[in-house]
Amino acid sequence: MFLVQDNQLPKVETRLFINGEWTTGGLDQTKEVINPATKEVVAKVSQAGEEETKQAIQAAKEAFPKWRALELKERVSILRKISQLIEEKADDLAKIMTLEQGKPLKEAKEEVLSGVETFLFAAEEARRLYGERIPAPNNHNYIVKKEPIGVVAAITPWNFPSGMVTRKLSPALAAGNTVVLKPSSDTPLSAIAFFEIAKKAGVPDGVVNLVMGDSTVIGETLTASDDVRKLTFTGSTAVGKLLFNQSGDTLKKISFELGGHAPFIVFDDADLEEAASYLIAAKFNNNGQVCIAPNRIFVDKRVKDEFTNLVLEKVKGLKVGNGLGNVDIGPLIREDAIGKIESQLADAEEKGADILIGGNRLRGGEYDKGYYFEPTILDQVTQKMNIFYEETFGPVIPLISFKTEEEAVKMANDCEFGLASYFFTKDIRRVEEVSDQLEYGMVGVNEIAISNAETPFGGVKHSGFGRENGHYGLEEYTQVKFVNVRY
Repeated sequence: MFLVQDNQLPKVETRLFINGEWTTGGLDQTKEVINPATKEVVAKVSQAGEEETKQAIQAAKEAFPKWRALELKERVSILRKISQLIEEKADDLAKIMTLEQGKPLKEAKEEVLSGVETFLFAAEEARRLYGERIPAPNNHNYIVKKEPIGVVAAITPWNFPSGMVTRKLSPALAAGNTVVLKPSSDTPLSAIAFFEIAKKAGVPDGVVNLVMGDSTVIGETLTASDDVRKLTFTGSTAVGKLLFNQSGDTLKKISFELGGHAPFIVFDDADLEEAASYLIAAKFNNNGQVCIAPNRIFVDKRVKDEFTNLVLEKVKGLKVGNGLGNVDIGPLIREDAIGKIESQLADAEEKGADILIGGNRLRGGEYDKGYYFEPTILDQVTQKMNIFYEETFGPVIPLISFKTEEEAVKMANDCEFGLASYFFTKDIRRVEEVSDQLEYGMVGVNEIAISNAETPFGGVKHSGFGRENGHYGLEEYTQVKFVNVRY
């Protein structure tokens, strides 16, 4: 069915990392990490509770003054060393990720290498955390400084288990903060592998700490701590709201990157072949398990048949299988992911939608061992269907017709989320007007590459607030101090 390369897990730690030491913690408990392609146990990792989390916070608190005061060139040198080691270990890191998360090996390696760029950019940007000198009265000097916040709590998701770790830790460390990281219980091995690299790169003890375990216990401990001054979270909107409320008593600085439900608009003057190719690339990256994946495909009625046929032919050529093999799409992360897709499709069909291709769980042979679903195209989708408003997180393309530009924008904005959006056109006027009208934090015009080390990443509405990447992302990990000097 599909050729699978050696599925042996590269050597990687399985313990907590607190104050520069690998430890099993006091709980003496482990949790299995499951390969979604085979349902096999690939590792058992140590679990932390409230006490271990408090120890990690204390270690970060004690390490903060020295890390903050470290000569900038030394901090930059460590960040560069991390980047170098990630690149050197890219093949092993990619394989670790594929075994615990399922995505094709080539996608995993691209994600790992994005961390190389992220750390390089953070190292360079650390030298550009400029303050201000504001014109002041005679005999006065008004100074504005940007300072690190202190202890940062970072909570990362399973869908990009390496990329989200590097995206959060690189700016936090560059700005002079210390960190306690809690990765997803589904995919902790990529985070562990990063901490092995951090230790080898010479990050001082206590500057970075890793706790894995019950999300409720660890989350409540992090949010309740006054020593944790910043919380950064990537995940679902529901969990984000919970963490937001829990952080209220300690008044933390917060940045959240939450759910998305991206519109992908194809106007009648678009290059249809290009738009179809970009749609396939964006939609089926990580099997659709991406917060910026196109989830509602709006196509001008005048070109809908032609565009649909182009997409249909491309979908027919996609290969699904174990990410270690030569495939385009891997498995979904868990059984409940399949259940959500099946529920959305059943609701849509009942309300008049047509499945043009796919629509079923893949079965037989190796497929029975994992969580595989057919790449699917759903036509005649309307606002009466759940899939129009609910994020799918799976390999489904819902097609929606429109007649006018105004109608397309109105439907695209009919959504509680506001993370990513895309549209394709050759009309310069439309580029300006539609990009202004779309209620999203990011807009791709004739392009899907909206996540870059240099550019701000984040959303509006129920997709959260704050930005990652670029100088905006670094400033999320700073606080402003005003100094009034009279002389």
